[in-house]
Amino acid sequence: MNFWSETVWFIPCYTLIGGLFALLWSPGIISKTGSRPAGYINIVMTSFAFIHSVIALSQIWEQPAQELRFTWLEAAGVNISFDLQISSISVGALTLITGLNVLCQLYAVGYLEMDWGWARFYALMGFFEAGMCGLVLCNSLFFSYVYLEILTLGTYLLVGFWFAQPLVVSGARDAFWTKRVGDILLLMGMIAIYPFAHTWNYNYLAFWAENSPIDPLFSTLLC
Repeated sequence: MNFWSETVWFIPCYTLIGGLFALLWSPGIISKTGSRPAGYINIVMTSFAFIHSVIALSQIWEQPAQELRFTWLEAAGVNISFDLQISSISVGALTLITGLNVLCQLYAVGYLEMDWGWARFYALMGFFEAGMCGLVLCNSLFFSYVYLEILTLGTYLLVGFWFAQPLVVSGARDAFWTKRVGDILLLMGMIAIYPFAHTWNYNYLAFWAENSPIDPLFSTLLC
């Protein structure tokens, strides 16, 4: 594997960095140039993520999946690791996500022509895209939940971007609470499965499900 495929884990960082730089053009920080540079910087960083994804995809096409593991917490019999799976499927998803985000951000340049909230919008776009990229690379149920929480917050803030409009605020609130219900149920199932499987890694969970006797009622409740 070459440099581009070995550094696939960095792709979510491109848009996160772009989003952080976009905040510099928030009101009261950099005001002389206007807020447009925030959008241009984020588009450039997202384009870098897209190019990186395309090159990496060409390098790992039809190659076996690679796993990366970083131990995050190991205490009291609980081992939580940050697992990544780099495969043609996950990197293909990265290519799709970053490519669509480039198009969305280019469209937003014209759509937000007269809007002064460029810095906030593009910062939120970078934050949301980083969460999506991290989710498709993640090979851990625990950190998938973390990424879903990031996406829930990002959805709420993006839907409520024009917060001065009552309908926008109510729409953002409805989206947030709808996701909250699903997230809580997912958290319950995630906690319930660990004492039995002793792992949140998707590959090991699949092996456990195939080779361990599971009570039908228990499996139904988990689902």
